[in-house]
Amino acid sequence: MAVWYHLSVLHLQQHSLKNRFSKSERQSGITKLCYGLGIHHEGAIPFAAADPLHVIPATAVGAAVAGALSMVFGCTLMAPHGGIFVFPVVGNWPMYLVALAAGSVITMFMLALLKRNLHTKKINI
Repeated sequence: MAVWYHLSVLHLQQHSLKNRFSKSERQSGITKLCYGLGIHHEGAIPFAAADPLHVIPATAVGAAVAGALSMVFGCTLMAPHGGIFVFPVVGNWPMYLVALAAGSVITMFMLALLKRNLHTKKINI
């Protein structure tokens, strides 16, 4: 569950917080979204490597919340890997989507709070 939304959230953030992502990061958004939907987490590595102190905690907390909620809701997934391609075998899928959305929202808010504007000017005093 966690990998699905990391890249999806990062893709959404690239469009809503354009000033916090480089041009190359924004241009690779669609590719990263496809990676995320197919559960290939390698697409998140450039984001985490570029700003590890802000991206990793935000995605870890969001993933923890999404995973915990899916367990509380009694969601099941009979396939260990596969992204949207294994969604037909998700048990209690409505609540799975709720957990996914909750984790995504938390990650987005944390990224909005933690990730700095790329174009901040330094003031020398």
